[in-house]
Amino acid sequence: MTSIAYEDEGDGDGDGGTLVLIHGHPFNRSMWRPQIDYFRAAGWRVIAPDLRGYGESPATPGTTRLETFVRDVAGLLDDLEVERFVLGGLSMGGQIVMEFHRQFPDRIRALLLADTFTAADTDEGRAVRRTTADRLLREGMGGYAHEVLPKMVSPRNIEALPDVARHVLAMMQSTSPEGAAAALRGRAERRDYTELLPDIEVPTLVVVGEEDEFTPVSDARIIADRVPDATLKVIAQAAHMPNLERPDEFNAALQEFLEALPPESPAGPAHR
Repeated sequence: MTSIAYEDEGDGDGDGGTLVLIHGHPFNRSMWRPQIDYFRAAGWRVIAPDLRGYGESPATPGTTRLETFVRDVAGLLDDLEVERFVLGGLSMGGQIVMEFHRQFPDRIRALLLADTFTAADTDEGRAVRRTTADRLLREGMGGYAHEVLPKMVSPRNIEALPDVARHVLAMMQSTSPEGAAAALRGRAERRDYTELLPDIEVPTLVVVGEEDEFTPVSDARIIADRVPDATLKVIAQAAHMPNLERPDEFNAALQEFLEALPPESPAGPAHR
């Protein structure tokens, strides 16, 4: 396990608990700032790490598999003495959430899966990730960041929300090429999580931007249809980053979901 940077705000007093948020690629924990501020004020303890190779966390050259990210996050939560929590992630972060649930289902109170998908890569998809990894090491993040920005943030929001667009671009440009490349290689080797979805026994919220091209609404419906009693929320006028493009709508959907969670029992987790 490597030492990773993180935010840890709020104390979880009252009816809240601990909410852990996992960022996507190629971002960092600052993508969750609207959620950290909102849910801290609502009485939650919010923890948002920088994954290995992103933000202020050191990169490990080579290949970083989802299992490695999970070990890092689990180790951080052990150090912070957090045993049970709501776990959420966006895009690659959502895949890390699914891998975390596969390994440690008893630690999870509920799941948030945002703008993510479950299938393993095709042979073509694996080749594209590896080629992109080589490009990032060769060229750096600049050209790649500008190319994918109109898919991360919808073109309408790049124009209407310039501060959001600048934030997303800055996160991508500041990411370590070594860290991003290692994660891309690791994702190329990930398992297919689709068949594991019916085994999820905790409340699950699936969120997706209506205009998301990377992980379209059809991918979100696959998850929502297979996870028992999952809730699907489609955010209008948002692409791959609805938590930043439409934070009020995203936060409202998450708040409604969290408020409906069964209370934690001192004797153990509540069951649906």
